Amino acid sequence: MREFILNFTPTGMIPTRAMTPHVPITPAEIIAQVAESVALGANMVHLHARDPDTERPTFRKEVYAEIVAGVRAHHPELVICLSTSGRDFPGFPERSACLELEDELKPDMGSLTLSSLNFNNQASLNAPEMIQALAGRMQERGIKPELEVFDLGMINYAHYLIRKGLITPPYYFNLILGNIACAQATLLSLGLMLKELPDGAIWSVGGIGDWQLKMNAMGILEGGGVRVGLEDNIHFDVERTRLATNAELVARVVRIAEAMGRRPASPAAVRERLGLH
Repeated sequence: MREFILNFTPTGMIPTRAMTPHVPITPAEIIAQVAESVALGANMVHLHARDPDTERPTFRKEVYAEIVAGVRAHHPELVICLSTSGRDFPGFPERSACLELEDELKPDMGSLTLSSLNFNNQASLNAPEMIQALAGRMQERGIKPELEVFDLGMINYAHYLIRKGLITPPYYFNLILGNIACAQATLLSLGLMLKELPDGAIWSVGGIGDWQLKMNAMGILEGGGVRVGLEDNIHFDVERTRLATNAELVARVVRIAEAMGRRPASPAAVRERLGLH
């Protein structure tokens, strides 16, 4: 398919202003950088909220509400996914809080990591009962899961959730490679993951740190989408000689895609493809 999903990840839970001055922290900063990315071609956004005073991740609904309201005011068709990450908040009430936003603030999608995993300095705990509870709440609320996959076994678990009726098509997967304790950023690893996806699955590829550019390029080459932004990588070059801006990372992906005869889909086209209304 010529058109692809460009899933923009501006903030995440890790980058701070001490690490890079370019990371957006406040709702106003996140909203502004989302607008920049949409102008460049982003059609989906994966959002984390931060406490503006401490820069720490926050699950507070009012912070997410401010971000979503600001984004939707200017880009009503943009596909919005909110994070239910368990890295900092282990309880279901905290992790699911953003799923309870109402009316025009309700997200289109919620992230759903399909197993526990270790990052460099931190574990992300996703027990089976938590994954199923989050999937069930998304189903009740009419929110599509953004299926986060760091390893082949997580795809196996997606098939299990399908058999249980907790996730329904069309399925959307983020394949994130290069984490130290998970699938490495190689063409073989990506190929194995793609082979195991459910029939008709829609997918995007991201890479951790130095691997982001390589995996984005592979995603475009193999006919999928991309996940790109400062959440996963703060440097513009693999030599780490300069810090990137979100706009630079998005623009580079679009240039690579254009060289391969591909272009980002419109947000409306992504909505139709994912069955979002």
